[in-house]
Amino acid sequence: MPPCLSLLSCPWGFRVTFHTLIVDDSSAVRAFVRAALEDSDFARVQEAETGFEALQLLASNAFDVVIVDVNMPDINGLELLAFMKKSPRQQGATKILISTRADSLDAGRGAKLGADAFLAKPFGVDDLRTLIRSLADRREEVSG
Repeated sequence: MPPCLSLLSCPWGFRVTFHTLIVDDSSAVRAFVRAALEDSDFARVQEAETGFEALQLLASNAFDVVIVDVNMPDINGLELLAFMKKSPRQQGATKILISTRADSLDAGRGAKLGADAFLAKPFGVDDLRTLIRSLADRREEVSG
């Protein structure tokens, strides 16, 4: 039996764990997201503190989900999205842009660069998991 791609229901009892990259210069945010997603094997998480670290990971790994902060000191989240848009390895990744600024300008720019969603900080564990499930189910419906 094939692995179950939907996290909402899996009738034969096993599922795919998302390979996720969290890119944020805040160690507290990275730790929060890691704890939220690794709980119950929801996701396998890799972290990048800087945009440069993220570029290295994105060049050598395929991710299911990439969560990226807009405001970082070196390469910002919008620049990372632009790189990912051109990267064949990351074409299938779900991209979530996060920011402390809850304005539509960053969300709009992110959408133009391929972000699937925008999430304003602070956000809760359930908000993040629900968003990822929803985006994964949407991709499954489109591809399947």
